[in-house]
Amino acid sequence: MGEKGERTREKIRCKAYGLFAEKGFQAVTMTDICERTGLSRGGLYRYYSGTEQIFSEILSEEYVISDRIERKERAGAILEDMLEAIRAEILDKERSLSLAIYEYANLGNEDFFTDLNEKAKKRWISLIQYGIETGEFKKVDPEQAAELILYYYQGLRMWSRVISFDGQTAEHYVRTVRQMLVEG
Repeated sequence: MGEKGERTREKIRCKAYGLFAEKGFQAVTMTDICERTGLSRGGLYRYYSGTEQIFSEILSEEYVISDRIERKERAGAILEDMLEAIRAEILDKERSLSLAIYEYANLGNEDFFTDLNEKAKKRWISLIQYGIETGEFKKVDPEQAAELILYYYQGLRMWSRVISFDGQTAEHYVRTVRQMLVEG
């Protein structure tokens, strides 16, 4: 697929993300996505076979850190970028996919979420190990710390759909992660 096709796919995912955040997974139709993107049904189906394919691609998009580690960027800088992205997600309940994720998981997609969770956990473990190796992070158990960071975040994200968190709650998360990992 060419560059224009990739841009169109990205536009579809971006617009569909907003729909899934608003309505959940089950209420979104391909017609909704056509209306939001301005694409014809044929145009949309050229790129995606259905809402499930679009949603799974949205969820599979990762915050990539492996290339940053390979370039030997500071572990602390990578951590700060990740924490800033998480802080923004916690505070923006309109962009939360929690309801859609719950609905999608209940349709028999447990294996998909198990795989997604494992990838996120491995990403955190690799960052923590890298930070320990460079001397920027405390010597903690990387797997244990990764689970705590990941599940604390997922809980906040899920609850942000029904409870309005203020900036202090998001800041507590960020501060807790920093205290756990960063020396001094």
